[in-house]
Amino acid sequence: MTEETLYDRLGGNEGIRAVVDDFYDRLLADDELGPFFEGADMEKLRRTQTDFLCEAAGGPETYDAAPVREAHLHVPFTPDRIERAVELLYESLDAFDVPEEDADAVVRAIAAYEDDLLAGPGDGENEGSD
Repeated sequence: MTEETLYDRLGGNEGIRAVVDDFYDRLLADDELGPFFEGADMEKLRRTQTDFLCEAAGGPETYDAAPVREAHLHVPFTPDRIERAVELLYESLDAFDVPEEDADAVVRAIAAYEDDLLAGPGDGENEGSD
């Protein structure tokens, strides 16, 4: 018998997409974070975030959008704003009755990219090449 993956426990692509949709609805409604999404292609964001989480959870989908760092350079993330987004993600996961251990695994998958999210245009790979 094959062990059930996080992807399976989250309900596969459909379940993960439902959490992502709820999460983005919360982000958009948030007074601090919502303005960062003005003019954004929300369907594309929802689709790429779904692919990202599906892949991170062991599903067959592949995240093939821009690298996380590059995709977020225009967003003025701070540790406090990331913490707020994580709170909203936990709220979304809780709304879908995702067990705490699985919710923590989802957040860890995203937290692994915190340095990329906090990077500014002059940070990282291209340093020293100016």
